[in-house]
Amino acid sequence: MTGSERFAHRPWEAAETLPREEAGSTRVDHLVVLDLVPTNARVLDIGCGDGALLALLRDRRGVDGRGIELSREGVNACLARGLPVIQGDADTDLANYPDDAFDVVVLSQTIQATRNPRIVLEHLLRIGRQVIISFPNFGHWRVRSELALRGRMPVTALMPEEWYETQNIHHCTIRDFVGLCRTVNAEIEKATALDARGRPMRFAMPWWVWNLMGAQGVFLLRRGGGPGGDTQPAV
Repeated sequence: MTGSERFAHRPWEAAETLPREEAGSTRVDHLVVLDLVPTNARVLDIGCGDGALLALLRDRRGVDGRGIELSREGVNACLARGLPVIQGDADTDLANYPDDAFDVVVLSQTIQATRNPRIVLEHLLRIGRQVIISFPNFGHWRVRSELALRGRMPVTALMPEEWYETQNIHHCTIRDFVGLCRTVNAEIEKATALDARGRPMRFAMPWWVWNLMGAQGVFLLRRGGGPGGDTQPAV
């Protein structure tokens, strides 16, 4: 893709304006995920934290939701919300799930904390008919400026811990993730970049602008149709 081509061409579509009633205190990236999940779908939320996203999907979409969370504190918070969540590890436990067990599998702000992102993604594509993944974009300009100007690992709103405390062990950029999708033959159905405030970037821009200005990426994926059978944006 050349610099004159637009990153928002399908599947890179500009996000629609979110309804005002869905604003409030709900995280905007959660609302983006909400918009991608069909009503009454069977959903597995991996790395579901305190269950905020899973509860939102249950209340707004009526999903049959399940969750996996590594921390005991997170599992307890989910159970307090009435969510069926078990303690588990994405790196080791996904192999136990059968093919096509769920309509949608969600991995929100977690893939960069896994030990083997490629293997995890392959399991997600096997377990779910569709996969939704969000992650912080390590190619964002603030991250680049911290490295280039200060020579230090960045601390941002999305990556608030110091390098020696963070659980994030595989930082990637939007461009890197698209490359991984191509490697595992995942078809990108839709993708959205969010700015530093968590708001969808609504204008068509060259791909490098999304990779530079997007603080997060949110991807809707499905298994590709075989070698050469899917279309990926050339980044």
